[in-house]
Amino acid sequence: MFVNFSKILDFSSNKRAIPAFNTINLETTQGIIAGALKAQAPIIIQTSENVINYAGLSTIYNIIKTQIEDNSEDVAMTLHLDHGKSIEVVKKAIDIGYPSVHMDASAFPIEDNIKMTREACLYAHEKGAMCQGELGSILGKEGLIKMQQGEDINKIMTNPEQIEEFVAKTEIDTLAISIGNIHGFFVADNGLDLERLKKIHEKIKIPIVLHGGSGIPEDQIKEAIAGGIRIINIDTNLRIAFRDGLKESFNLNSDLIDPRKILQPAKEAISEKVIDMINQFTI
Repeated sequence: MFVNFSKILDFSSNKRAIPAFNTINLETTQGIIAGALKAQAPIIIQTSENVINYAGLSTIYNIIKTQIEDNSEDVAMTLHLDHGKSIEVVKKAIDIGYPSVHMDASAFPIEDNIKMTREACLYAHEKGAMCQGELGSILGKEGLIKMQQGEDINKIMTNPEQIEEFVAKTEIDTLAISIGNIHGFFVADNGLDLERLKKIHEKIKIPIVLHGGSGIPEDQIKEAIAGGIRIINIDTNLRIAFRDGLKESFNLNSDLIDPRKILQPAKEAISEKVIDMINQFTI
């Protein structure tokens, strides 16, 4: 069933984080929902700006919402905008019906980050939606390379001393943090900075979000959940599963021409990966 974002948060605890799975199309969405149904676990399905540009905002929103409403039975599911980089995109997502949005202004100085995020939050709350902010930079492979070349990772990690001001001034509902998590199938050489997470968790009461969950070892994931993480984002793991499912299709039968049969193993691979991640996110 399609639920408000606040309802999904009720299922999280220091024993379970809610997975937020990125989708790009119908088949990925179907695979995610099928996995959540098999696991009987609440989930978040989310889209990035890139996916909105690829599929169209109205198209991808309606695919996800309709699939949830028609197929999710009694399992709670909701929708979220991941890494909205501009207030315009965030507002459009809210207007079309996204129950939660991520205003990612983390690349800007903290004063600008606060200003932009607050504007997004006020607009979201006015429309009955929730808003996620981001403090600290969550980079991709280029961030890992910089760190391996000697750049001080502390410069991009979330500063616990800025947390209370950021949350109070922006009025965000959830907070994305940087503690060594990196987008893609990567993690900082020293792993997650769990001591930093502890300091952050001590200062705020709102749910904390961990991006870049695909590359983090399961033992660190479980420590992070015990330390205050309530939502974990997964994208790359699903992309790999989708790719491997397609390879299986053509390895078994290179003469396939029916797209439905070609894509079926990819959907099944995503479903199995979703179940795997749900299990990892439960202590």
